[in-house]
Amino acid sequence: MVTGEGYTDRELAPHDLRRIVADGLAGERLDGQRVLVLIPDGTRTMPMPLMFQVLTALVGPRAAALDFLVALGTHQPMSDAQLGRLIGRPVVNGTSGPHRIFNHEWSRPDTFVTLGTIPASDISQLSGGRLAQDVPVALNRLLVEYDHLIICGPVFPHEVVGFSGGTKYFVPGVAGPDVINFTHWLGAVLTSSAVIGAGYTPVRAVIDRAASMIDRPVTCLSLVVSHAGVAGLYVGSPQESWQAAAALSSQKHITWVEKPFARALAVMPEMYDDLWTAAKGMYKLEPAIAAGGEVIIYAPHITEVSYTHGALLDEVGYHCIDYFLKQWPRFAHFPGGVLAHSTHVKGLGHYDAATGVESPRVQVTLATGIPEERCRRINLGYLNPAAVTMDEWTGREAEGILVVPRAGEMLYRVRPAAAAGA
Repeated sequence: MVTGEGYTDRELAPHDLRRIVADGLAGERLDGQRVLVLIPDGTRTMPMPLMFQVLTALVGPRAAALDFLVALGTHQPMSDAQLGRLIGRPVVNGTSGPHRIFNHEWSRPDTFVTLGTIPASDISQLSGGRLAQDVPVALNRLLVEYDHLIICGPVFPHEVVGFSGGTKYFVPGVAGPDVINFTHWLGAVLTSSAVIGAGYTPVRAVIDRAASMIDRPVTCLSLVVSHAGVAGLYVGSPQESWQAAAALSSQKHITWVEKPFARALAVMPEMYDDLWTAAKGMYKLEPAIAAGGEVIIYAPHITEVSYTHGALLDEVGYHCIDYFLKQWPRFAHFPGGVLAHSTHVKGLGHYDAATGVESPRVQVTLATGIPEERCRRINLGYLNPAAVTMDEWTGREAEGILVVPRAGEMLYRVRPAAAAGA
């Protein structure tokens, strides 16, 4: 059963959120239990200080322990100061009052426990025959050191899994590199353009299969968040609460346009601090860009490709999926997550193995603090961010030019009838 409510025309008040959480958790066996809450990092729009307050007030008095684990995936660990801003309370040595705030550290093998392996036969079935290999499932060992797990995070259209949230907080949120790389590569083979905002996808099916290996009760708080506030909150199992939130997200977070745009300027907020995270500006706009068009990622504050994977991306560059698949022996040894990010950013396209010519469907240009030489070397365009003036860009939708302030979360798509006639 799912407890919750959501709206397309208004937001929930803080007392509504507290009421929904209280009702949703009333029947859970939390008394005297050690409870671990999985939460997003600072790259997601989320009223985490409010939800931290609600959870500590409602669960704290019942639980023997209430701690929090930031589902970082392969993102950089957060400092105490960053964690404090995330939860809205001071954090000292990873502690806020009686609560521990843990960083997930994907690169430390000693922090994982292997729960099992998804056999190649199951992977073939779940992926629709696209891939077939054994996938070991290693997750943060804290999951088995607590009695009850709570997921608390937002749901948005997502380039790898369809919609974020739910069991995605386990994989890739607190997973080891093998299953992270596999699921991201599967998403790349499917292509971001086909997956994003598509509902229940093969990647989601693999993630749910991995999550089924966790032998702890799990309660999920799925939020649908806009810049105006929280439009919906659903409490229940990870699958059911996510499904309810994804249905609302599809109404709140997808903007339908009548015809594709020739150019788009994605203005990235400062919560994205490298291209790895700011690339959402491309993911969320690619479906609404005409062939031969351009997406400009505007983020003067960004000076790094990826704080975690930058060296590998300098070596690989950014290419369409066809480029990798037709030269697989050259790239098979690279992590699937890195290759997936590369092809998600480059978007759809073709590669002619005979001529060595790659033809992307759209041009991706960086107007960031990343130097021009590096942009060219990694196979992306460059635009001096100082040359971008908003007055020259805004108000030109009729000319096929779109500006998206605070890009990265709203997905743009062309209405099916318009796309068919284009």
